[in-house]
Amino acid sequence: MPYTTQVIEKGTSYSFIAEAKPPTVTMPRIKALMTGSIPGFIDVVVNLNSPALTSDNLIWQAKAAGKRIIFYGDDTWVKLFPKHFVEYDGTTSFFVSDFTEVDDNVTRHLDRVLKREDWDLLILHYLGLDHIGHVTGPNSPLVGPKLREMDNVLKKIHISLLSKEGEASLPSLLVVCGDHGMSETGSHGGSSEGEVHTPLLFISSAFEKRSGPLTQLELVQQTDLASTLAVGLGLPISRNNVGNIILPVVGSKTMREQLRFLHMNGFQLSTLLQENTPAYEKDLGYEQFKIAEKSHGNWIKLYLEGNNSEILLNLGKKVLKQYLEALRTLSSSLSKQVAQYDMYSMMVGTVIIMEVLLLLFLSVPKALSSRAEFEVPLSPPLFSLLFYLMCLMLCAVHVIVCTSAESLCYFCSMSWLTAVGVMMLISALMCGILSAVGKTLENSRLPLKSFVSLATECLLATCILEMDSSEHKSELSVLAAVSLLMIFVLVQRRCSLVSKIAMALGLLGVYSYRAAIGNVVFPWQHDSKDISKGITEARFVYVFVLGIVFTGTKDLLKSQVISADSRMKSTGLWEVYSGLVLLSALLFRPHNLPVLVFCLLIQTMMTKYIWRPLKFDAAQITIMHYWFGQAFFYFQGNSNGIATVDVSAGFVGLESYVEIPAIFLTAFATYAGPLLWAIHLLCYLSSEVSRNSAAVGHGCFCYALMRSIPVAIYIVLVTGLRYHLFIWSVFSPKLLYEGVHVFITAGVCLFFTAMDQNHSQKVQD
Repeated sequence: MPYTTQVIEKGTSYSFIAEAKPPTVTMPRIKALMTGSIPGFIDVVVNLNSPALTSDNLIWQAKAAGKRIIFYGDDTWVKLFPKHFVEYDGTTSFFVSDFTEVDDNVTRHLDRVLKREDWDLLILHYLGLDHIGHVTGPNSPLVGPKLREMDNVLKKIHISLLSKEGEASLPSLLVVCGDHGMSETGSHGGSSEGEVHTPLLFISSAFEKRSGPLTQLELVQQTDLASTLAVGLGLPISRNNVGNIILPVVGSKTMREQLRFLHMNGFQLSTLLQENTPAYEKDLGYEQFKIAEKSHGNWIKLYLEGNNSEILLNLGKKVLKQYLEALRTLSSSLSKQVAQYDMYSMMVGTVIIMEVLLLLFLSVPKALSSRAEFEVPLSPPLFSLLFYLMCLMLCAVHVIVCTSAESLCYFCSMSWLTAVGVMMLISALMCGILSAVGKTLENSRLPLKSFVSLATECLLATCILEMDSSEHKSELSVLAAVSLLMIFVLVQRRCSLVSKIAMALGLLGVYSYRAAIGNVVFPWQHDSKDISKGITEARFVYVFVLGIVFTGTKDLLKSQVISADSRMKSTGLWEVYSGLVLLSALLFRPHNLPVLVFCLLIQTMMTKYIWRPLKFDAAQITIMHYWFGQAFFYFQGNSNGIATVDVSAGFVGLESYVEIPAIFLTAFATYAGPLLWAIHLLCYLSSEVSRNSAAVGHGCFCYALMRSIPVAIYIVLVTGLRYHLFIWSVFSPKLLYEGVHVFITAGVCLFFTAMDQNHSQKVQD
C-alpha cells in the first residue's frame, strides 16, 4: 500500500494497533467500534441476522446532533442502525466466494459522493479482503492486488478531502480500521494475535508532521475509538462506553481542552461504574478519578487567575497523568463488570438438563434390554401429593426471586403461564426420577456391576475426547485425485448400479469444482488460468448428491411402508450414507480429502476385522463410533474456537447469500465427521441380520446418553467458571459447539428411531 505508507511517513497521521476482544466477528466488532462497549459471545449467533442496536451509540448521537451520514458496504451496519443514514447501499457479507463485486459495489459510489457537500460522515465497509482470507488464506496471491486496490481507494478519498479544505472549513479526518483480524488459516472469531490485532490509522491535515521516523506502534483498545471520535465530533460519549480517549489524536489541542476531554471520559466511566457496582466508592479507579478531578479544579483556579508560569504547565501534566491512570483503571474495572449473568435462569436450565441426564442413567437397564424400552414413569407422579407440593414450592421460589431481583431476568420476563409450565416440568421430572429409582431398586434386570461398567465406559469415552499452500498445487492435485478414487472404491460396494455411476460422476465433478476455483489443476491446465467461483461444477455435483439420496430414501420408504424388506432397507441406508459422503467430498478442502478417505477406511477395517468377528454388542459398537466421530471432528481441522469454522463451505455452488442452505452446508461441513460415523452406525446395525432386533434402539439410546454426559458436565463447569479469564475466548465458544452438537445428535436420534419402526411394531405385537 505505497500511498498509505507515504502518508504515514510524512507524519500527518497517527498509527496504532487496536486490540479487539473475542468474539472477533463482524457484528459484535461494529458494536464495539460504535458504542465503546464489549459485546457478549451470544453475538456470534445473532451475527447471522443482526437485530437493530438499541443501546446508546455514536451513530445515534451523530444523527441526533443533525449530522448527515452516508453508508456503503456490509449490510450489517444497515441492520444495526436502521433509519440512521440519509443514503446507503448495503452488500451482504456472508457470500464469501465473491472477492470483487462486494467491493466494486462500494467503490462505484465514490466519485459521485466525494464531489457532494451534503454529508458530514461517510462510512465505507469493504469486504473483499475478508472473503479472500476465508476462501484462500492470508498468503493467497489474491491478497496483494486487493491491498493495492484498497490503497488506491484511500488515495482517492484523501486527495478529495484535502482539495475541499480551505480557510473557512474545519480539517477533515480519515479513519482507517479493521473490525477484526485474520488467523493463519484466513478465518476469524477466536482470540489469536492475528485475529484480535487490527490496524487503526488517523489521517488529518490538523495533525503536526512527525519529525522522526515511525517508532513502535502503541497498543490501544478497539473500544477506545468510540470515545475518541465522540469528543472529536463534539458529541456525548456513549453511555455504556468502557474505552479511553486516545490522547495523541487530540494532543494538538490546548492543555485546557485535553483536560476537559479526559474529564468528560472519566465522568462517563465513573457514572457507568456507579450504575453497575454497589460499592463503587471503594473502587480504585473511582478514587483515582476523584483525586484527578480535585487536581483539575486546582489547575482551573490557577488558569483563571491568569497564571502562565511553569507551575501551571507542570500541574497540567500531573493532572493529565492522573486522569490517564484513572481512566485505565476504570476501564479495566468496567470490562470485568460487563459480564452480568442471569444466574436464576441459568440454574433453572441446569436443573432440567441434570434431571434428563439422571433419567437417562436410570433407564439404562430397560433401554439396553432385548426389548429396548425407554419409559419415563410420569403418570403416577402427576397424581401424587409430592408433585403438587413441589410445584407449589417452586412457584413460591419463582415469585420471591422475580420480585426481589434487581437486574433483568429472562425467566422472570416470561409469562406466568410459561413459568408455571416449566415448574411443572421440573416437578414431574423429579417425581419421575424418584419413581424410577424405586422401581430400579425393586427389580433391576441389569446387574449393578454391568451398569457401573457401562457408565464408566461412557464416562471414559467422554473424558478421553473432551480432555497448504499454492506452492504445492501439483502435489495437492495428485493427492486429491487419489483420495477421490479411494472414496469411490470404499463407498460404492453396497450401492446399486445407478448410484455407482452417479457417485463416479459426482466425484469427477468435485475435482472439476476444485480445479475451477484454483485449488487443484488438471494435467493439461496451466496455472495462469483465471479463477472462477465454480458454481456450475458445484451444482453438477449437487445433482448427483440429491439423486443418490433420493434413490436411497425411496428404498427406505418402500421398505418401511410397503414391503418391510430388510435388504431393501439396508441398501437404502447405504445409499443415503454414500450421498452424504459425496457431499462431504465436495465441501471439504482438498487437503482434508485424505481425512475422509481414512474415515471410510477405518470404518471398513473395523467392520471386517473387529466388530463382526469379535461379535461386539450394539452398545460397545456405538461407543466406538462415538469415539471415532469425535476424533474425526478434530482431524478435519476443527477446534473449540470459532475461527476454525470453514465459512466458505456454506457458499459452495451459491451465486448469492441464501441463509438456510448456507447455514446447513456450513454446519454439515463442520460436523461431517460425527455425522458420517453416526449414519454408518445405523447402516451397520441395520444390515446385520443375525444381530438382536433391538440393536438400533440400543445404539440410539447410547448416543443420547454419551452426548448428554459432556453437555451436563460442561454447563455446570461453565456456570462455575463464568468469571474466569477465558470465559469469552475458550468456554463460550466451546459451549456453542456443544449446543450445535446436541441439536445434530437429536436429529440423528430421530432418524434412528424412524428406522427402528419395524422393531417397535414387533414389540407392540
